[in-house]
Amino acid sequence: MGKRKIVTILGARPQFIKAAALSVVLKESFEEVLVHTGQHYDSNMSDVFFEELNIPKPDYHLNIGSGSHGAMTGAMLIEIEKVLETEKPDFVLVYGDTNSTLAGALAASKMLIPVIHVEAGLRSFNKSMPEEQNRILTDHLSGLLFVPTQTAIENLEKEGITEGVHLVGDVMYDGILRFAELAREKSSILNELNLREKEFILCTIHRAENTNNTDHLKAIFEALNESGEQIILPLHPRTLKYMSDYGIKASENVRIIEPLGYLDMVRLEATAKKIVTDSGGVQKEAFFLGVSCVTLREETEWVETVEDGWNILVGASKDRILEAIASFSPQTERKNHFGDGTSTTKITDLIKRVVADS
Repeated sequence: MGKRKIVTILGARPQFIKAAALSVVLKESFEEVLVHTGQHYDSNMSDVFFEELNIPKPDYHLNIGSGSHGAMTGAMLIEIEKVLETEKPDFVLVYGDTNSTLAGALAASKMLIPVIHVEAGLRSFNKSMPEEQNRILTDHLSGLLFVPTQTAIENLEKEGITEGVHLVGDVMYDGILRFAELAREKSSILNELNLREKEFILCTIHRAENTNNTDHLKAIFEALNESGEQIILPLHPRTLKYMSDYGIKASENVRIIEPLGYLDMVRLEATAKKIVTDSGGVQKEAFFLGVSCVTLREETEWVETVEDGWNILVGASKDRILEAIASFSPQTERKNHFGDGTSTTKITDLIKRVVADS
């Protein structure tokens, strides 16, 4: 019998990074078919990751990159089902909490194909977030749930999910260990932007709760503008559109640049004085790299980063953002919550064990 087949569904920046770490190990034992839904369709948010991180080009590109949540998820569901009918995989693997994640899990589940969820068990406990809805539903559809932290296991237990749950550590930690040194060697972003290490703040804004809310986005930019700090802001295309719609301007200290490739982004994260973000992935990367993080949300899935004192939640409050930019500084050592950098090997071995037992 040949290698068992796994169809992996990708669609957004964090998933490309996780795939860069896991796929290279997975392909040693399985045939992997990559499906890119097109959820992140800007070349700087998508294509560059495949090039920089040596991820094989997707076998299928569905080109579904815009629309409402329902329209996008529905279109993905239809097209992913067609792929699964053609490929007839033994497993479907999904990452994280995007519309691509949920569509892949739904399509597989309805066709009785076992679902593997990498980064399972995360909860913000804010069901108004599409990501929270996606991760809850995906976890309940999955047969193999690979969780990054003990907190994630406890979250699943509270929902009655105990079968097929495995604590393996964080795939993104594997990735940062692999790519941080590569970024230092290859990225020239500091020279290109004429930046000095630890003399700037890196900021990212993309979540709908901030971009789609006029008051939130205005308050965030007022804080950035008044901070007096040099702020580098790689701007998500959606955020740029909303800035224009709301009439929001950035002051001279806020330098808006195009979205970056992963190596350039990691280099800026590693050398920033502080990071201000509403991204779950960037929160983690800040923690992994030992950089203090100011999170523009009222809750986080990565509670360990807050409990350790390296991440502070400030929401979209101008005053809280300004205070954190000025004075927030970790006072404790970071604990090892996210594994030992071998989660990709653990995941592959556990899937192999399931195959052997079937």
